[in-house]
Amino acid sequence: MADLKCGAENCTYNQNHLCCKGDICVGGKNASCSDETCCESFMVRKDENSYKNSTCHATNTISIDCEAEKCMYNSNYKCTASHVDIRGCHACDCRETACDTFREA
Repeated sequence: MADLKCGAENCTYNQNHLCCKGDICVGGKNASCSDETCCESFMVRKDENSYKNSTCHATNTISIDCEAEKCMYNSNYKCTASHVDIRGCHACDCRETACDTFREA
């Protein structure tokens, strides 16, 4: 489990920079830099209060599946970083997000 800070403010799972999904998946199988990754779990928020209708609770620790094979924190498709930053402040699509914690192995 990683300490997650989510900057994808338009994501339906983002609640005060915490994620209420429970787990996420970082994509970018052949990524060589953070810009080539994305949060595949991103779902654009339909309205400002959509998370308030959710039954999940935001938390700062989360399980992260990672498809970025070249990332030094990827171990058998699980993220081993202690802290993860997801960016994408004005994202409207998962391709507009990125894992800022990515480091090429």
